[in-house]
Amino acid sequence: MSTTDKPNLPDLRVSYDQGELDEHSAPADPVELFTHWIKDALAHKLPEPNAMSLATNGLDGTPTVRTVLLKGIDERGFHFYTNYESRKGHEIAADARASACFLWTDRHHQVCMKGKISKLDRADAEQYFASRPYGHQIGAWVSDQSVVIPGREWLEQRDAEMKSKFPEGQVPCPPHWGGYTLLPDEIEFWQGRVSRLHDRIRYRKENGMWVKVRLSP
Repeated sequence: MSTTDKPNLPDLRVSYDQGELDEHSAPADPVELFTHWIKDALAHKLPEPNAMSLATNGLDGTPTVRTVLLKGIDERGFHFYTNYESRKGHEIAADARASACFLWTDRHHQVCMKGKISKLDRADAEQYFASRPYGHQIGAWVSDQSVVIPGREWLEQRDAEMKSKFPEGQVPCPPHWGGYTLLPDEIEFWQGRVSRLHDRIRYRKENGMWVKVRLSP
């Protein structure tokens, strides 16, 4: 790649001037603030505001990260669904500690959290699976997620086989597919501000209570 073809990354800058975040007026419960921010992202029609980068500890000790979609929040934590036999599934089984990050660029908002992951009940998985479009349901049966395959043709052949096996409206939830929940013990909110003097408010669970502090940007 010639020097003229390279992106001019050092000169890429954005002025963050969308708002502010104050530790004194921020709610006592970080989930309340998270809910407000994701509703704000939805109101501004940001693409896939529920996309979260999920970092787990690799079996070789190296962290791995990928994007999953948040599908629910309750007292059990932040929910997502996937193949239990995937790479992340094996990593979660070996080490339940994980981190997640949401970035809503247009709103100059970022939320990072860490905690422990556990499986959701089978009933949760079946209920959510039943709400998925037919193609997505079939895809859960087609994909041996994270496994090396010979080519695209293999996927297309499996897709045809599964559609023949399971007509629309009759696709059961695969036994290897289900839900997880990340229950955070720390959540940090980042609000972009002018001159890189950003607002960073961290909530940490201490003795069963959320304690919030301001961090230097």
